[in-house]
Amino acid sequence: MARRLYEEWFVHFRFPGHEGVEFDGELPKGWSAVELGDLVQVNPRTTVPRDGLKPFVPMGSLSETSMIVEGVEQRDGNSGAKFQNADTLVARITPCLENGKTGFVDFLDVDQPVAFGSTEFIVLRPLILGPCAIYCLARSHSFRDVAIKSMSGAEGRQRVRPESVQTFPIAQPPSELLDRFERIASPMFSRVSLLARQNANLRAQRDLLLPKLVSGEIDVSAAEEALEAAE
Repeated sequence: MARRLYEEWFVHFRFPGHEGVEFDGELPKGWSAVELGDLVQVNPRTTVPRDGLKPFVPMGSLSETSMIVEGVEQRDGNSGAKFQNADTLVARITPCLENGKTGFVDFLDVDQPVAFGSTEFIVLRPLILGPCAIYCLARSHSFRDVAIKSMSGAEGRQRVRPESVQTFPIAQPPSELLDRFERIASPMFSRVSLLARQNANLRAQRDLLLPKLVSGEIDVSAAEEALEAAE
């Protein structure tokens, strides 16, 4: 829903009140033609301590269809992409980019506010665009198409250069509209994260209980008798 809303407002310009807005060329009046680097921090500098175990996100933790980052590991060192909550991770290597591997960082806590991951991530951090808008942009076909066309390197190991992402052409909406989008989309993102955590807990309980049920370690005969009596 958030991605569709982003496209309606910021790609097709069907935002609230658009009916009465005049256009200056291809853009609504009050909007500016800029580059992504003007609105988003691309691979911002983030300090991650070298010593001690820290959250590490391998490429396999990014989904091709979901914002959720799963399978976070604990590793020593700090070599790789570095990020914090509200950042968006985009795979920059083929075929992961073409397949849509993108994730939204929202799993870090106050004890470990930064993490690191694969060297093949591009990190996008809010500057003027908010975190929800950045993620939706990174999932858009226009962004992915431009990134794919800019890939270079040996066949089978082509990568996107961060410079090509920074120069991605984008329209800058008024700040009030960006703020309104974040107010609508942020609860959606929070709901997705909550449901993902609940599903993970349910899977863990299933994996713990199922072997015991199959082996007979847990006796459910009394529960079956109670259910039959209730019926």
